[in-house]
Amino acid sequence: MSDSTPKITCAAAPAGPPSARWRILGLVGVAQLMLILDITVVAIALPQIGADLELSRETLTWVMSGYTLAFGGLLLLGGRAADLFGSRRLVLVGLALFVLASLVAGLATSGPMLLAGRIAQGIAAAILSPAALSLVVTLFDGDERNRALGIWSALGGGGAALGVLLGGLLTAGPGWPWVFIVNVPVGIILLLMIRAQLPPQRRPAPSGRLDVLGAVLVTAATGTLIFALIRAGDHGWGTFTTVGLAVVSVILYVGFVVRQLTARTPLMDLRLLARRPVAAGTVLILVATALMIMVFFLGTFYLQHYQGYDPLITGLLFLPVALATMAGANLAGRVIGRLGARILAVVGLLVAAAGMAVPVLWDGTGAMVIGVTIAGAGTGIAFVVASATALGRIEPHEAGLASGIVSTFHEFGASIGAAVISSTAASSIAVAGTGAGADGGASTAGFDRGFITGATVAIAAALVVLIITPGPRNSGAGPSVHDRT
Repeated sequence: MSDSTPKITCAAAPAGPPSARWRILGLVGVAQLMLILDITVVAIALPQIGADLELSRETLTWVMSGYTLAFGGLLLLGGRAADLFGSRRLVLVGLALFVLASLVAGLATSGPMLLAGRIAQGIAAAILSPAALSLVVTLFDGDERNRALGIWSALGGGGAALGVLLGGLLTAGPGWPWVFIVNVPVGIILLLMIRAQLPPQRRPAPSGRLDVLGAVLVTAATGTLIFALIRAGDHGWGTFTTVGLAVVSVILYVGFVVRQLTARTPLMDLRLLARRPVAAGTVLILVATALMIMVFFLGTFYLQHYQGYDPLITGLLFLPVALATMAGANLAGRVIGRLGARILAVVGLLVAAAGMAVPVLWDGTGAMVIGVTIAGAGTGIAFVVASATALGRIEPHEAGLASGIVSTFHEFGASIGAAVISSTAASSIAVAGTGAGADGGASTAGFDRGFITGATVAIAAALVVLIITPGPRNSGAGPSVHDRT
């Protein structure tokens, strides 16, 4: 997973022993890791959660999408709040809220209680993540800052791998509530240690205001779209309600655009988003994250409820996927300078499409694991190209804004990906929810449709990226006239 990067204000590194700065990096890094883990660790636990709480397919999808929707929708607002109220204060507030929300989710006895906890976790993550990164940027300077940010970025790949293992261990051991409850003692310890390590900060001088209306509009628009996508799985894609919800979503998005063009301190700089490199990067990060969530969502139901594996084995079977994602990202970072972003992005998406086609062509656990592992390598490539494309040709003072946009689309991609795959594979997921496994005659037709959908999305995105990604002729650090639409 990529890091969530808001608009940040760089300051000189504070005086003090270097060891203290690295200790603080370790503490806020663990806090960030918890936010990343709460996507993949929950994905492994979904079938057990659905069985124990008797949740419908729609509700289970919201368990995934609700967290990332709140996280992405409020992420830029959280970054702005850190600028206005101080990063230390926001880290402590966000961490405390995350602990409380995790406790609610872990103690949930019903779908509404679980969803309330998950949405609260997303709100807390939107407060905590940008404030934590702001602390990292202000604590370090020069080469130390580059090293610190490299460690911060590496948390994404490590979090994906650790999440599948931890999700399997906790769900198979003490039970699925512990995928949430484990955050409570860890969060409390972090809260006390961060509070002790970081001295109180002066409240920054007020500058501008929070664009709460903009955040509400973009979150409501995306939430309405997700609701339409999830509902379509059972009620049809062309029904009056589904189409009506899609229209409402478009209206809300238009309202968001108008708000951003007229607000004194807008949430998102749409002029930056209109540049070809940033637009290509956001499309790529949206699709890559959606594909990754599709893999975990489909795979966990296929392995646990169709093939009959327990959560621990499922987590172990997903470990190659997480490692392949990291390997693909590492390879992309090494060759992007030689191949160029456009070629590498198309290759990554086509590799992902090929991987998602494997479980459709061949049956069985082996084919599924091999296919999604290949797909993971492709999405890993796409993640790196997305960040390099969106952030490689902007001015230094725009880096925070651009990276915040990319991070927002990252979370929205997870929400939309879960909704799309849940509906296209609805028939098999619904059958799986009844406990019918391979011996119970359950059909894999829904899983096949899901993987075909993922492959189709990847191929379509490859065509779009091929068209809109700037060529290597404008490889300078800043934007050029050719990069603007």
